[in-house]
Amino acid sequence: MPVDALWTAAGAVLVAVFGILAALFLLGIDRIVAARMQARIGPPLSQPLTDLRKLFTKENVVPENAIPWLFNAAPVIALASAITILFYIPVGGFPPVLSGGGDLILVMYLLTIPALALVAGGFSSGSPYATVGAQREMVTMIAYEFPLAVVIIAIGWKLAASGIPLPFTLASIQAYPIWGLVGPLGIIGALVLLFVLLIVTPAELSRIPFDTPEAETELAGGVLVEYSGKNLALFSLTQGVKTVVMASLVVALFIPWRLSAMVAAPPAIQPILDLLFYLVLVVLVAFVSVSLVRVSMTRFRINQVVSVYWIYFSLIGIAGMLLIMADHFLTKSVPAYWMYFPVLLPGDLFMTIAGHIMGVPWP
Repeated sequence: MPVDALWTAAGAVLVAVFGILAALFLLGIDRIVAARMQARIGPPLSQPLTDLRKLFTKENVVPENAIPWLFNAAPVIALASAITILFYIPVGGFPPVLSGGGDLILVMYLLTIPALALVAGGFSSGSPYATVGAQREMVTMIAYEFPLAVVIIAIGWKLAASGIPLPFTLASIQAYPIWGLVGPLGIIGALVLLFVLLIVTPAELSRIPFDTPEAETELAGGVLVEYSGKNLALFSLTQGVKTVVMASLVVALFIPWRLSAMVAAPPAIQPILDLLFYLVLVVLVAFVSVSLVRVSMTRFRINQVVSVYWIYFSLIGIAGMLLIMADHFLTKSVPAYWMYFPVLLPGDLFMTIAGHIMGVPWP
């Protein structure tokens, strides 16, 4: 038992360091890509690290009307909880540091803690701008939680209905990707759920077009208006770590494959290949769901944010879940009915490769 605890602690430290470094890397990539899309030169890749280093040298100002202990504790809690989520997510083909029977549900709850810490920090600052920003953060969080829950419940339900043990465990989802459990209707439903999760990501990160809690042009920074120095640096780093978390969650749920299973490589090289492949997927997901969206869209009003998630994307997510359920019951009543759809995606070649990766023979 002490040896297991030691290995867990060492893995937690490595994952925490990796999460911080990956966060700085993703923030740098995001700024470079956004600059290129706007025909600007943009900053170097190391700019987020330079910004954080500068913030850590600045004075940490606490407003006169603030609640000091809560004001200072909020950014620490936000960063710690964001890093904790990474302990439950498979990173680069490696098993998660912590795992249990329902860690996917736990991840969904842990995702709310950084947002709640941000809300607490805004309310404790004593600023009217921060108070309005904190109220908007709460409303936004309530809006996107339902579509996120629909995505997670739909995937867990499909694994449970397929007889896979521990269906709400990310390790089980990695071992049994949803694409190998569904037919044509299910694949369409899974693609719909993937789209919903990609749209939930910028709201989780308070990025354009869902950055109403900060809204520099309206609230002068909103919920973060009174933060400076180390506290602001911790909140900025939290946003980067949450970017890694959300991109990793998308990869774990919908793209859980390993490169070492597709190419022949020496055993010593396989973990490196899997880690690089994971990083490429994370960067791709972050580009599609964060960089591309924030460059091509403008900020929504807070009422529009609520309408978009509670009405449109909730209905879209429910439609994707119903497609997966219909696919499951059709598969039970008409065995292998999907064999009558030879034009699905790239056809037999894709299914043969996917079956080889997942260990499922193609009929």
